[in-house]
Amino acid sequence: MASLTKNPNVNKWVDEMVALTQPDKVVWIDGSDEQLKALRDEALSTGEMILMNQDEYPGCLYHRTAPNDVARVEDRTFICTKTKEGAGPTNNWMDPDEMWNMLKPMYDGVMKGRTMYVIPYSMGPIGSPLAKVGVEVTDSIYVVLNMDIMTRMGAKAFENLGDTSDDFVRGLHSKADVDPEKRYIVQFPESNTICSINSAYGGNVLLGKKCFALRIASFQGKNEGWMAEHMLILGVQKPDGDVKYITAAFPSACGKTNLAMLIPPKFYTEQGYKVWTVGDDIAWMKPGKDGRLYAINPENGFFGVAPGTNAKSNYNALASTKKNAIFTNVAINKDTMTPWWEGLDKNPPVNAIEWKGAEVNGVEYTAKGEKLAHPNSRFTAPAENCPCISSEFNNPEGVPVTAMIFGGRREKTTPLVYQSFDWVHGTYVGSAVSSETTAAATGAVGVLRHDPMAMKPFIGYNVGDYWAHWLEMGEILGDKAPKIFNVNWFKKDENGNFIWPGFGDNMRVLDWIIKRCEGTVDAVETPIGFVPKPEDINVTGIEDEVTPEIMDKLLDIDVDLWKAEIKEMRRYYDEDIKAKGGHIPQALYDQLDKIEARLNK
Repeated sequence: MASLTKNPNVNKWVDEMVALTQPDKVVWIDGSDEQLKALRDEALSTGEMILMNQDEYPGCLYHRTAPNDVARVEDRTFICTKTKEGAGPTNNWMDPDEMWNMLKPMYDGVMKGRTMYVIPYSMGPIGSPLAKVGVEVTDSIYVVLNMDIMTRMGAKAFENLGDTSDDFVRGLHSKADVDPEKRYIVQFPESNTICSINSAYGGNVLLGKKCFALRIASFQGKNEGWMAEHMLILGVQKPDGDVKYITAAFPSACGKTNLAMLIPPKFYTEQGYKVWTVGDDIAWMKPGKDGRLYAINPENGFFGVAPGTNAKSNYNALASTKKNAIFTNVAINKDTMTPWWEGLDKNPPVNAIEWKGAEVNGVEYTAKGEKLAHPNSRFTAPAENCPCISSEFNNPEGVPVTAMIFGGRREKTTPLVYQSFDWVHGTYVGSAVSSETTAAATGAVGVLRHDPMAMKPFIGYNVGDYWAHWLEMGEILGDKAPKIFNVNWFKKDENGNFIWPGFGDNMRVLDWIIKRCEGTVDAVETPIGFVPKPEDINVTGIEDEVTPEIMDKLLDIDVDLWKAEIKEMRRYYDEDIKAKGGHIPQALYDQLDKIEARLNK
């Protein structure tokens, strides 16, 4: 099949990959409905995909991965820069030449007997100055069909690249034998290249997602003066029609998708407040013509965790899955050919097909504590399906960012919300993002896991240089920089009960954040930042739940706990980062000194 581009850089690279992997056939993905329908039909005929109930779930497909291939594999993920220092202490590193010499024999002839699909795609709206082009070659129809949902895929992606540019990200993927012992997800930031082998699962093989949109893009952003962050983007529309855009970063299991698709409480909707989703996972941000920071969602879909998603916990996410979605490793109700997962409802199907393919009585199976759906089972859903998708979703210029939020899961130390004193202090706050472990499966409960900017697995270079880049961006933006906040929805009382209702009621905190950005509400200056006056968090409708006593607990700053926090941050900087080759900007150590001095007063 003829190439879709005249660009010699693309064609040369694809020819090299064809020579290396030796596929029987090469298919360039143009993105046309006819081509995609033929691929879906082929995947259904081979059993790679299963057709869901087309009356209830039109256009929806089901896919099952190998039981050894169900999640991202951080221990098999590498950043290969010329020096180990370039990758820093948060990444696995190998010399690029050494890595390629190890990978090359694995790729040699790996596509014999298979078809190679060449996928051109754009991260970000076609024509956007913030968008970037990738080309992924793969031997998986699953990858093609998912990339169609997750990116702007097809010949039109080449519009952004043109006929001469070499600025595209090369992605080589083969599922090979899906051998976990030979599974590698490798980023070469200095040559804009990603290699993935022996996986056929989601984030390991949809190379536009974490591999490009965060690991490679964070490195590009450092060099080109922009930011690639693991952040949702939402717009809060006020009753007068004005919309304020907020980005937010949270470690996993901290309610990120819920916040991205938040439905405000009745008290707010009755006044005319609305929340619009621009992105649920990744933000690319660049200074605009007016000097403010503008954000796009580089993705075109949602790759969401299914278990726990239901009409109450996240109505909008669930609604997004109802057409043209792909379900991976969930359970199937055999009677209705509809998807099911733990937390969808309280009625597991009697005639169930569990995620590995066995037919079981779902009621008896779950009663024994078995899971019908894999805990990391997924849906890939088009963003356009989301009932609250923003009208600015495809705006090539992006949306102006008023506020940035960091958050984690902390039982005692961190108040419900506080504002940093300035951008440098906010960068420190981001570097200090951490969560206490929740599930026994991850080992001990309550252990602090550091996850700076919620980016620990996704920073494509030295974490200290990444923090320095944040500080540089603050200097570029100056007084037009977004205000930075920290939230904690997970504070508990002495009996271990959560004291903030969370979910839609988080709108009340967003309301305060916006008022702070507008300068219409005052705050209490504390050693750690600006904290709300209790009366300025609107509790209309939840007065019985969030009493004045509870609000005092939510906003309390325990000096002793914070002194311990600062001590832990010094240990983290010194032992986990600096001692292992991370460069820590002096400005962040200065922030530690200042907070400590204020606490000691």
